[in-house]
Amino acid sequence: MEIFLVRALQLILALSLLVLIHEFGHFLFARIFKVKVDKFYLFFDWKFSLFKWKPKNSDTEYGIGWIPLGGYCKIAGMIDESMDTEQMKKPAEPWEYRSKPAWQRLFIIIGGVMFNLILAIFIYAMVLFTWGDSHTDMRSMKNGFSFSPAAQEIGFRNGDIITKMDGEEVYRLYHDKVRSTNIFREICNAGEVTVLRDGKEVAIAIPDSLGLLNMNRTGLFLQERILPVIDSVDANGAGAVAGIIKGDRITAIDEKAIDSWSDLKITIAGFMEQGKQNFTIEVVRDSVMQLSAKVDSTYMLGIMPVMNNYPVVHNDYGFFESFPAGISFGTDVLRGYVSDFQYVFTSDGAKSVGMFASIGSLFPAAWDWHEFWLMTAFLSIILAFMNILPIPALDGGHALFLLVEMITGKQPSDKFLERAQMIGMLIILGLFVLATYNDLMRFVF
Repeated sequence: MEIFLVRALQLILALSLLVLIHEFGHFLFARIFKVKVDKFYLFFDWKFSLFKWKPKNSDTEYGIGWIPLGGYCKIAGMIDESMDTEQMKKPAEPWEYRSKPAWQRLFIIIGGVMFNLILAIFIYAMVLFTWGDSHTDMRSMKNGFSFSPAAQEIGFRNGDIITKMDGEEVYRLYHDKVRSTNIFREICNAGEVTVLRDGKEVAIAIPDSLGLLNMNRTGLFLQERILPVIDSVDANGAGAVAGIIKGDRITAIDEKAIDSWSDLKITIAGFMEQGKQNFTIEVVRDSVMQLSAKVDSTYMLGIMPVMNNYPVVHNDYGFFESFPAGISFGTDVLRGYVSDFQYVFTSDGAKSVGMFASIGSLFPAAWDWHEFWLMTAFLSIILAFMNILPIPALDGGHALFLLVEMITGKQPSDKFLERAQMIGMLIILGLFVLATYNDLMRFVF
């Protein structure tokens, strides 16, 4: 329960900040172009609000709704989620959205997306200024990586050290949660990856369908390879009972070769799923030995490997240095998310869509400001990208109609915009239902 509450609090705090910043982007450009804003709300206030306040001599009512699904900025003379069609039946006033030139309306529409991107870059810059960043030089990773079956099918082998992508040298493996997965995206986008194998460079051709291929498989595409050499043994564990001691190297389980610690975990988990608990473990000590072990589903072997102690490179950033570094950080994250988004339109990708439970699980189980801000910036980029999609009812849909208007010189009719808004809201509702269903299947059933 404590973990749930910590993650829920982080999620609420992050989304509240992102919604306020997004809606403030719309609000600011509306006020710059002298457009009246009727309401500015965090959360939705259907039927009633938890709090509302209208300053003296102000046209805008500020408030907090009771439905925590976002927020809104109700701009006069605009067809939006409020579906206030009565206002649109009246003659246009000079202070209304519909009376302004198309280019001003476009800035009002994309203001929210712009502010979410600016916020993400600012957060990344301040994270780098405050904590810096850390990475491991992959050239020092003498044990290389462990690769999934999908990776091995296209030519990777356990122990490979990645050195180049499309002929360009790569060596940084970041430690933060957001960028640590970038290496897989970079592999997906490369035509050829060069690895160091047994002291020789080997080129591996990367298929265009790699991202989809890996999505259909279990296990991480690649992870740091930890050798199955034992560092410690729990005296009460199944490994100790079998006779495993510190320094042993596990080489096989029931004649299945074990090359890495991830091999060991995956193999035992696979056997456990089949209901198998008794194993013959082959270890190398002074010579090859065969040991018998019985493993239950909760305890496993009770052993720990010798961890790799590769040198960590830490970079600190001055205040002014942090901003270009933050832009680079944000650009990398946005590029990676856009690359991943193509898989949403596959059957397996649709299953990955999630709502609050999925988003909340991204936050750390214990409060960590560093991870909180990194995840908040990541969500800000997602919010910006999702909002700029050309779907009616989203900012991107409104922007698309405005661009068409600017090109053709013809403004869509109010009736067309009303119908488009309804269609867009139905699409969004459908996505909401899908995401909620996925969350229920993933975390409840």
